[in-house]
Amino acid sequence: MYTQRLTLSVLPERLGICHFDKNTPIPNWALAGEGFSSIAKTNSELSVICAEGRIPGGVLAERGWRAFKVEGPLGFESTGIVSSLSTPLATAQISILYISTFESDYVLTEEKNLDKATEVLSQFCEIKQ
Repeated sequence: MYTQRLTLSVLPERLGICHFDKNTPIPNWALAGEGFSSIAKTNSELSVICAEGRIPGGVLAERGWRAFKVEGPLGFESTGIVSSLSTPLATAQISILYISTFESDYVLTEEKNLDKATEVLSQFCEIKQ
């Protein structure tokens, strides 16, 4: 398990996780505006995560997600960060989506679990609201 005390920031926006067919081009609205967005394209799908307010009607999306940003920098040589955050949340029955970027990591949870997740994580992380 990762032993250093992590600092997490709660991102202000509500997020939606959108699903598209693998052949769908990345929509312009997914790249517009400020704030968090993540785009992943695989052999079977295109997923877009962004602020709910950007998602047009008719798009297949799971709405009502929030994100904790793991403040960095985190080096690629760091190990155990995912486990140190996901294990206590799983023990508390809180489902997450974990996203890593070049500079940081993000833990997404449904907004209905945000307070409980904050309580669990604050036992070993500094949480900035």
